[in-house]
Amino acid sequence: MFYYSVKSGTKALNAIVIGIAASIISLLLLFSGWTEGIEAKTWDWRVKLFAKPGIATERIAVILLDQNSLDWASKENAWPWPWPRVAYGAILEFLNRGGASAAALDVLFTEPSSYGPDDDQALVAGCKTLGKVAGAAGLGTEGNTSVWPEKAKNPEIKITGSKTSELVEKLTKKFATFPHPDVAEGFKIIANVDQNPDSDGIYRRVEPIKFFGGKPMPLLGFSAFIASLDNEAEIKAEGNKLKILNHKIPIDKDGKTILRFRGKSGTHKIYSAAAIIRSEIQIRNGEKPQLDPAVFKDKFIFFGFSAKGLFDNKPVPVSEAYPGVEVNATFLDNLLSGDFIKGTPRIYDVCFILLMILTCSFTLTFFKSPVKSLLLAMIFAAIPGGLCLVSYEAGYWTQFVIPEIAVIITVTLSLVVNFATEGVHKQFIKNAFQQYLNPAVIEQILQNPDKLKLGGVKRELSIFFSDVQGFTTISESLDPEALTALLNDYLSAMTDIIHEEGGTVDKYEGDAIIAFWNAPLDVPDHAYRAVKAALRCQTRLAELRPVYKQRTGKDLYMRVGLNTGFAVVGNMGSKDRFDYTMLGDSVNLAARLEGVNKEFGTYTMVSAETMKQAGDSFGFRELGRVAVVGKKEAVVIYEPMEKPEFEEKSKTVETFLKGLDYYYSGDFDSAISIFSGIKSIDPPASKYISKCGELKESGMSSDGWTGVWVMTSK
Repeated sequence: MFYYSVKSGTKALNAIVIGIAASIISLLLLFSGWTEGIEAKTWDWRVKLFAKPGIATERIAVILLDQNSLDWASKENAWPWPWPRVAYGAILEFLNRGGASAAALDVLFTEPSSYGPDDDQALVAGCKTLGKVAGAAGLGTEGNTSVWPEKAKNPEIKITGSKTSELVEKLTKKFATFPHPDVAEGFKIIANVDQNPDSDGIYRRVEPIKFFGGKPMPLLGFSAFIASLDNEAEIKAEGNKLKILNHKIPIDKDGKTILRFRGKSGTHKIYSAAAIIRSEIQIRNGEKPQLDPAVFKDKFIFFGFSAKGLFDNKPVPVSEAYPGVEVNATFLDNLLSGDFIKGTPRIYDVCFILLMILTCSFTLTFFKSPVKSLLLAMIFAAIPGGLCLVSYEAGYWTQFVIPEIAVIITVTLSLVVNFATEGVHKQFIKNAFQQYLNPAVIEQILQNPDKLKLGGVKRELSIFFSDVQGFTTISESLDPEALTALLNDYLSAMTDIIHEEGGTVDKYEGDAIIAFWNAPLDVPDHAYRAVKAALRCQTRLAELRPVYKQRTGKDLYMRVGLNTGFAVVGNMGSKDRFDYTMLGDSVNLAARLEGVNKEFGTYTMVSAETMKQAGDSFGFRELGRVAVVGKKEAVVIYEPMEKPEFEEKSKTVETFLKGLDYYYSGDFDSAISIFSGIKSIDPPASKYISKCGELKESGMSSDGWTGVWVMTSK
């Protein structure tokens, strides 16, 4: 227990130190912002992977002034760029014919038309015909005005809530570029089209609302929705969101929201500006239009540019060249679908990172198998990615890079520490158990140290005691070198068998071997294994007996006592020097049974409990009831045999058991008569004849006789 308490404590300390180190590094990276660029790229990958239409995607359409429209206008109408504003008026009238919900023009009409005032009025007329048109203005550090123009009449937008003053302070711009007054009067709302990309130039976030001249100026995509309303727009700014009617817009500390892109350009149905104008002209001429206005029924329409020369293509997660107007269309899509992406709170990121680090460090530090540790490390490394993918579907941008780095750091430190410390631990185990266990068992312990319980534990064991008959006399006839060689050869042969049967050698005492089964590793069939080992040892010794006789001049015989029962087993001794050994009455009984063999003329003897648990793979001959030295209660003892030998001796065993019954009943004369029939071939029968004679001479009668053979010596 001492070793494991120290080892477990050390591993826990290692895990804590690893966790602290990995946490410090990971949190420094998190708060420094060094990985934000990489994180943004992983976000773009998620967006591309999961981009798909939303429930409101079909309610939004885009009219693009593309290169084909520029070519058509130049060829058919001789319109140079910029187009006359009558073209935009025609588009708006066509949308009105179709019953569009609202329109948003991503065009800055900052100067009067070069075609004259009537051209401006054609645009204003188109705006007033539809009635729900959002015009564009730019907000920034410079512009054509620092006050709200008189003719730019925005609808009343009421902003309430605890977040309002913070947003006004943070998002108010001092300058703006407004539409020319002759055009501005036609728009129902003036919208902001000025947005800034992330630090890497990619547009992932937008500010739903900014302020100028004390008035709110919503984003063009937001303004399209507001323009469609018949009543006053009321925006509530509370906590981390804006709310208008039943729609919610999550915002971060900077007032920005993360867009959920639906796909590449064209996910929202795109129409060519030339096709719209041509269709309007055809209707005015009484002809069948190329395009039916009804396709815009109840839809929100955005007008913008995609021709390369007009410089309105922007890099977004799903495309390197994405028409800017489609960014606004995406915002409105998210608003109507109610699925903006929300950023996770920083406290969540910190808690998740720390949880991953601690779980990973403690798990890997206490995990022993290199293969399983590597597999577990791969699982931990996959968790941040898996969580990010699940979170995206749920509408959250969770951090991927920092948690992944945290896992990599933790895994690396854990494996390094394990590699550095496990060698020491494994060497300790090898040194402590190489004298007890065979190499295969030691390897099992090294792979599964949890099965090794050092210190005193109580468990059921099958216990083996053996001794060589007359070894003292043999040793006196040999010189030290010959004696040592003989002993080593004998002990090695017997120990190999014990190890092969899964046993643990406790110790050697001269020629005596003490061993046990079912510790430190579990051996479910320990009684069977112990009996099998004892019989194999006897067989092997019989094979070696002629060789040993040539070396000693005498035959070597081994007596074995086996008992199964509970004992305390573990490392016992001082903290610096100890033995893995066992203590208890069950151990003492096994030792006594080894000596009892001398009284019965046998060489292998087992207790009743060992016989019971060993099963029916062997034959067992009951030898008698004995009371060993130091124990008052009698135990029944048996001689085990391999099945073929038992069957061969079946008649002798049957005769012996008849005599034993007479002995138990106190009829010593009858017992002697029965035993006499087999005494020449069965040593136990011969021993019982002598015992019965002694009992008769002592005057023992059947009255009060228990049939117990009381041992007077060990």
